[in-house]
Amino acid sequence: MRDTSDSTTASTVLAEVLPGVAVVFGEVPAELKPELVDFGIVPAVDRERLSTVLASIGNTATVAGNLGNAFAGAQGLYRLSDATQALLKTGATLAVKDGANLGTLMFPGRIVAQARFIPVTALSAAQTAAALGPALAMVGLQMQLSEVTGLVRTNIALTSQVLTAIRNEQWSELTGLVTTVDRAVDQARKVETVPASLWDSVAGAQAALDKQRELYRRNVRGHVGQIGQSGQSDTRRNREYLQTNAEAIVFDTYALLSSLKAWAGYQALRAGRARAVGRDDADEARFVEVVARDTRAELDSALTETAGLVASLTRELSIVAELPGRDGLSQSLPGKRKDAKAARQTSARLLEAIRPLADALRPPAPPLEAPDVVCAPGSPDLGPYLRILRWFLEDGETLRVLGFADQLDAVGPLSAILGGAKDKLAAARDRTTAKTLVAVTDRRVLTARTNAFLEQGEIRQDIPVDQVRYVRAATAQDRSARLAIDLVTRDESIRWLFRADTDTDTAQVDALAAVLAESMTIPDAERDALRRRGRAAIEAGGKGEAAGTGAAAPSGPEATDRDAE
Repeated sequence: MRDTSDSTTASTVLAEVLPGVAVVFGEVPAELKPELVDFGIVPAVDRERLSTVLASIGNTATVAGNLGNAFAGAQGLYRLSDATQALLKTGATLAVKDGANLGTLMFPGRIVAQARFIPVTALSAAQTAAALGPALAMVGLQMQLSEVTGLVRTNIALTSQVLTAIRNEQWSELTGLVTTVDRAVDQARKVETVPASLWDSVAGAQAALDKQRELYRRNVRGHVGQIGQSGQSDTRRNREYLQTNAEAIVFDTYALLSSLKAWAGYQALRAGRARAVGRDDADEARFVEVVARDTRAELDSALTETAGLVASLTRELSIVAELPGRDGLSQSLPGKRKDAKAARQTSARLLEAIRPLADALRPPAPPLEAPDVVCAPGSPDLGPYLRILRWFLEDGETLRVLGFADQLDAVGPLSAILGGAKDKLAAARDRTTAKTLVAVTDRRVLTARTNAFLEQGEIRQDIPVDQVRYVRAATAQDRSARLAIDLVTRDESIRWLFRADTDTDTAQVDALAAVLAESMTIPDAERDALRRRGRAAIEAGGKGEAAGTGAAAPSGPEATDRDAE
């Protein structure tokens, strides 16, 4: 939806009843229909109450007849896009017409309709809004059920590709429960309530549903825990675990989502039954709200864990699938070539299976493009590096610089690094240099050996930019006359040497240094700690000297003379 002052008559009303969730009234544009969520298990009495209360909010003295008529019947539920919610949260105002905000329904490339939008703030201010508590709770439950159902449906192809080959007995037990609850939810949707006979058909399933949900949630937490044990410091161990257990992770993820879907459906039926037997009972109304709140909390927690696990698996599989392969000696070994090819094929197959779910849980990052600053002589093919590096960047992280340098492995005293070294020391260091990929983002400095990066997808260093203390650019003080950048971080000192065959190369290296220099800072805590250490050293030295002077006994001729006296 976009802000507009167009006075075109609108016959569509979107009333936001929960944050990000709206009830759609009036005519529904064809483009909006696929996105419309059926009221599902929301009882007919709650649908009528929603229409009545929302119409009373819309039918003010300033409302024209068109808008009032639009409230004649609720058509379904609609989840407002993140963009629309962000627009409203930033204080954007929509033009007011006929007692409601006027907006434009936008779909790719064109405007499809005018609509009135009533925000949730207007609803909460209405005197009658208190009567909608249970109805809104049922709306929330239906949207939760719709959300997890969509995720399961997105990944349904996995049942034949991966899942039935593993833990077949467990899968059969789970699918039996899912089918039972799905059938009951569908029947409740058709009759628009939960009668006693319908509830009786699923009432005894709670223990089995809890068992399945807890089983697969423990499995998912176990995978997350295994990945988290070694952390970022042991990339190889993480990757080996993910690749070795990829099919089990896919199975447990999908099984958890299926169990959550069945469990959420059961909770919706449970709340629907409470609404059916106690429509005017305050205790039953509070119970419905508690069920909706607890269900939302459980789903949020489980989906967050699942999204993190799927993202980790997708990232590692994508890196392996993108690796161009080994070169040099290892490429000439048939066994190594065969293993690398098999790993890429397996990764690609699993990626094809899990990617729809991964994209639904977390929109994928777009392909990386070469940054404005590239420190590389000639015109190297950056494609392989960018395709792999894409999977190391976090959400919203921006690549600012890409460079190829020699990095000195043997790091000596700081004075030698910053002041230059003698030819002998420089020659010794040159023998320990390695081709290094340097990627600077708005958050981190990543380095990797180029061969290890392309062969294994391994990152050597990951330095947050807030740990950058000093940056210096100069011509290396050795026979190579290469351009040097010295980077001093909180914990170490690094020197990169760059070839600069042209003035353009030199300008790019200078630009790299400038980007790094933007982050130079010494936190007050570190400065104070250094001062305290300095004062302590001086005081300790002074005391030692004083103590030595006072305690030393005279010796030699002077001592002999004093003894004689």
